[in-house]
Amino acid sequence: MMWPRPRLISTRRLCTATRRRILDEGDWFYSSEWWGTCTDGHTVFRSTSDKGNGIVSVLAYPSSRPSEVEWRETEKWLDQRYAEEIHKNDNNGEVAGGFRILGYQWRTLHFNDETRQSAVKVMAAYHRQESQPSAADSIFLMQQPLCLAVPYLKSMVSVGLATIASCNHDLLDAIYGKRTMRILCIGNGGGSLPLFLARKIQGAVIDIVEIDPVVISASIRAMGFPAFSVMTSSGQRALSKPNPIDEVLWKGIHERLYLYESDAEKFVLNTSNTYDMIFIDAYDGDDIFPCKLWDPDSPFLKALSNRLHPVHGTVVVNLHSDSEALSADPSISHYYQQLLPMGKHVSKVCRAYKSVLLGNGKEGSGVGFIVGVPWVCNASLVICRGIGMDTRHCSRDFIMNGIISKSLEVENVLNLPFSFLHYINRGFTLVD
Repeated sequence: MMWPRPRLISTRRLCTATRRRILDEGDWFYSSEWWGTCTDGHTVFRSTSDKGNGIVSVLAYPSSRPSEVEWRETEKWLDQRYAEEIHKNDNNGEVAGGFRILGYQWRTLHFNDETRQSAVKVMAAYHRQESQPSAADSIFLMQQPLCLAVPYLKSMVSVGLATIASCNHDLLDAIYGKRTMRILCIGNGGGSLPLFLARKIQGAVIDIVEIDPVVISASIRAMGFPAFSVMTSSGQRALSKPNPIDEVLWKGIHERLYLYESDAEKFVLNTSNTYDMIFIDAYDGDDIFPCKLWDPDSPFLKALSNRLHPVHGTVVVNLHSDSEALSADPSISHYYQQLLPMGKHVSKVCRAYKSVLLGNGKEGSGVGFIVGVPWVCNASLVICRGIGMDTRHCSRDFIMNGIISKSLEVENVLNLPFSFLHYINRGFTLVD
C-alpha cells in the first residue's frame, strides 16, 4: 500500500476558483485531486462482477487535506477513544502503544475502468503495541464520514432533509438521538451517503441495499466502510461483534448501519419496515438506471409506496445521463435539456415516482420536484407525502421558499461546512 506525501494537483482543468482555504474537504475545488485518469492513481482493488458492473476497481490518489500538521490532533482523539474502550472492557485502563496516521487518500470506485461511480476520502492509521514492537502494527482504513466529495450527494442530502423537515416531521429530535428515524439507501457504492447520515443523525437506523457483493467488498476492503454493517441472508450480522478498532473508529455509528446484499426489488417486497426517508442511487456498469426501478407498473415502485411513511415519507432519487441520452424529450423544460441530457427518461422517471408514491395519499397532498446539481450532469428528484398542500394550487416559489426557510434551521443544527441553499434553489421545478 502506497502512502505518498500529499500534493495539490492543478485545478485549472475543472475549476476556475482561486486557491484558497476551504473548510469543506469535499468541496468541488479539490475534485482535481481525484478526477484524474486511471494512470494518475494506483489500483488498490480490482475484481470482476457478475452483476452487470464488469470490472470493479478502486483507485487511490493523494489528498492535500488535512495537512500533516493537523494529524496529531486526530491521533490524540484516537488514543482517547482507545483508552475509553479499554477502560470499558475492564482491562485496568492500561493503554499500550498509540495511534499514528500514515496519511489521507481519495479512493474512487470505477465500473469497467470507465464509469466513476463514487469518491471518498480515507484515513490510514495504525496502532502500535509497545508490548509487541516487532509486530506488523495492523493498518486500518477509516472513511471520513463528513466528506461528501461528489456534488450530487450534497444535493440529495440538502433537498431531502430540508423537505422532510418541512412536513412537521421532528427531524431535530432524530438529529439529537431523541427519536428513531428509519432510512433506506438503495445502492451503496463507496458508502459515503449512509455514513454521512448515520454520523449526523444520531437517531438514524439505516438499511442499505447493494446487489453486487464485489461492490460491498470494495467499499469495506478499499474504501474504509465499517465491516460490522454487513448482514447475512438470514438477517443476522455477518460478524458476531465489532472488533475493538471498529469501536474506536465508529463509536456506535456502525451499529446503526445494516448492509444487505440483495436486489432492491426483492428487498423492498420482503421487508416489513416503514421508512421515513428513502435514497435511491442505483446505476449499473453501463451507467443506466434500471427500468424496473422506475417503471410505474413494476412491483418495485408499488412495494416502495407501501414501505414509505404515509404522512411524511420522502424519497430522493439521483438522476443522471444514461446510454440513451441522445435526444431531448420535448415534454420537459428547456432547463432540463441543457442541464440534464437524460433525454426521454427524465419526465418518465419523475412522473412515475410521483404518480405511484403520491397516488396512495390524500388527494392533492404531497409534492414532487427536481433540482439541478452544480458542476456535474445530475439532478435530484424529490417526492414527499408531507408538506400538507395541494401542489395544483401552490406556486413553485411558494413551495420552494417554504423548504428553503426550514433548510436554514436544519443546516445550522447539523453544523455543515456547505450550504443547503446552494443546492435547493438551483433550477427548482415542480413535477407535473
